[in-house]
Amino acid sequence: MTEQEHPKPITEADVDEAIATCDGDARAAIKALLVAGELLGMALEEARKEASWGYVRGRPSLHRQAQ
Repeated sequence: MTEQEHPKPITEADVDEAIATCDGDARAAIKALLVAGELLGMALEEARKEASWGYVRGRPSLHRQAQ
């Protein structure tokens, strides 16, 4: 993120929705959010690898095309 970009503010309604999604279990909501954050981190890392490879080679990754 650049210095000019800011994340969307998290409201109390957002928190309530996350907990309600997990049937009112706050601990399950926290676990789900941690898992989602980890998955997003993994996806970001994969995207960074693919972008780097594509820029270096001047074309998209052959690994990506084979899938």
